[in-house]
Amino acid sequence: MTTNQLAGSAVHTTTRAAGTGRRHRLLTVPGAIGIGYTLSWIAGLAIPAPSPKFSASGAQIVSAVAGHGPALAAQYALTEGLPAAGIAVVAIGLARFAGSRVAMVAGVTAAVISVLQFCLGLWLAATSSPATAHVLFQLVNRMDGGKMLVLAVLGAAAAAAPALPRWLRYAGAALAVAIAASGVVYLLLLQSLQLLAGPALVLLLVFITSAGIWLGGTVRGR
Repeated sequence: MTTNQLAGSAVHTTTRAAGTGRRHRLLTVPGAIGIGYTLSWIAGLAIPAPSPKFSASGAQIVSAVAGHGPALAAQYALTEGLPAAGIAVVAIGLARFAGSRVAMVAGVTAAVISVLQFCLGLWLAATSSPATAHVLFQLVNRMDGGKMLVLAVLGAAAAAAPALPRWLRYAGAALAVAIAASGVVYLLLLQSLQLLAGPALVLLLVFITSAGIWLGGTVRGR
């Protein structure tokens, strides 16, 4: 639709075009993926899947997972598998806009780790071997710690990029601090400090989603 086609109703057309433009800004690929990232995580966390303690033995892990294999697999798909695409797309978009190779490497690395966690999670959901379950469970959690530290680098890179809006740089800085602390907790399997993952996850969802929406609007506005 163009204003030339509706020259006889310019005011009405302008009003509709403005409203449509605002709606379309949220329907770009980065914007949709950013929103989908949060929705995927919310759906994954809503699944009643078992969550053993870091110190759980192999037998305890197998016992907890027994009968919950499909639910656990679905949770890994929604919190590790699908979100990997969101991390990659948003990080690459930010890196290209800000000219930051660090952001590019950090985002792609985090996405690859997330995919590996998804694969190992599916294996964990299907195994009945205590020894295998113990190794997989600890590996997935420690990889989570490594991924968080890499995402902290992404947040720090965004915070240091003058080309990004100030609010997004502040969000990146807050993410870097919170998720770095949570990453250490998971890397070292510190059960008593696991609650630090909550604020870190909230900031990650806010950062990825808002960055995706902003990138989409910026691309459409060019």
